Formats: sequence, structure tokens, C-alpha cells
Amino acid sequence: QVQLVESGGGLVQAGGSLRLSCAASGRTFSRYAVGWFRQAPGKQRELVAVISSSSTTNYAESVKGRFTISRDNSENTVSLQMNSLKPEDTAVYYCAASTSSYYPGARPLMYQYWGQGTQVTVSS
Repeated sequence: QVQLVESGGGLVQAGGSLRLSCAASGRTFSRYAVGWFRQAPGKQRELVAVISSSSTTNYAESVKGRFTISRDNSENTVSLQMNSLKPEDTAVYYCAASTSSYYPGARPLMYQYWGQGTQVTVSS
């Protein structure tokens, strides 16, 4: 069983930066791929970035070059550094872990463990 807790959300002006963190419990966390999803009001949950157990990364086109996902297996954490934020990045951001170690894909149902979410609001 894995429990995930996100932190680091908040209100920021367009062009600013935020760093989200996902802290995990569980000894096998290092074997899991971890993704950051987001969901804006009235929209479907979408994958923003994912990192495999070996730290291979994938990003949504909308955040490439602006967001960076990383992990520290010794600390059981995964982070999402978000730079050059835009109002359209406003959403609740969720950390999710998949028992697939490599790339689980972009569908939320492929991720078995979820955090409670953290709000990110970017003002124009």
C-alpha cells in the first residue's frame, strides 16, 4: 500500500514559479512510475508529467520546456518544478503512482494510488 501527500500549491502571478512535492509512504515506492495530473473545473483530468522508476520522463506538450519532474528515491519524494506559469495552468494537481515501473500511459485508471490534490492558481 502506498500513501501520497502533495504540497507546494498556491497562488502565483503569470510568469512565476511553483514547486510541488509528493511525499510517499511504502518501501516499494522506488519501483513505481509516478505521474503528476491536473484537473481544471469542467475539464477532464490530464497527465502533465510522468517519471519512471529509472527516472525516464515524459511531458505533456503544453508544459514541455516549462515543467520539470524529478524524484529522490532515498527520500520517497517526487517533485514538479513549474516555471513560466500561465493562467491556463490553473488546476488541482494530483500526484499518482503506478505499479508499472516504466511508462503507464496517460490514462488515470493506469495509476493505482492517488494523493488528495493541491490547488495551483495562476493569476493574469
